[in-house]
Amino acid sequence: MKIAASWSGGKDSAFALYLAKQQGHEIVNILTMMMSEEKSVFHMIRSAILDAQADAMGISLIKKQVNNETYECDFKAVLAELKAKGVEGLVTGDIYEVAGHEEGWLNRVCCEMGLKSIKPLWMGDTKQVFLDYINAGFKATVVRTNLNKLGVEWLGRVLNQQFYDEILELDNIDPCGEGGEYHTVVTDGPYFKKKIEIIETQKHKLDSNFGYLEIKDFAVRYK
Repeated sequence: MKIAASWSGGKDSAFALYLAKQQGHEIVNILTMMMSEEKSVFHMIRSAILDAQADAMGISLIKKQVNNETYECDFKAVLAELKAKGVEGLVTGDIYEVAGHEEGWLNRVCCEMGLKSIKPLWMGDTKQVFLDYINAGFKATVVRTNLNKLGVEWLGRVLNQQFYDEILELDNIDPCGEGGEYHTVVTDGPYFKKKIEIIETQKHKLDSNFGYLEIKDFAVRYK
């Protein structure tokens, strides 16, 4: 099946795309919703880094700027464009329902647009999802934290076995960040033709009580 991938730039969307490819689907495009021309929704990943990810994977990226008031309408408009190109489904990295959306929102929207919703991680055990993810060969770095749950010292950390062991020692923290504890940026993976090297960063505390890792310099290199 020809499908598009909802691409946050983080670990879950990357792993879901990987599993969809393993299931035999053809990924036509990746799609990222943007809060501005420069940064993505939720993860706040720079546009240039999203472009670098697409280049590293060899998959065409569509970026769509949205706002809260028109999000569903804007999302549907992009899905209509993809369907016109022959796309039959949309793969996402959702494990549980997306916070802030009605229950079953993605399934409803895809159904209304005549697309199949594909969710390889849906209702998975998040401990196992994390381990399967790192064992597959992905590399990701924490770029946002909810400071009510994880301090700024978690910003810039790479997801690996040590990260997993230490996060399990904390109370009421989901290892995959499904409680909004953290977001990541993926820099390498098993289907990446190139890898992204983060060179310079700066940590910030945002007024919304979130931590944010600004990636000031990076490079794309052949593996």
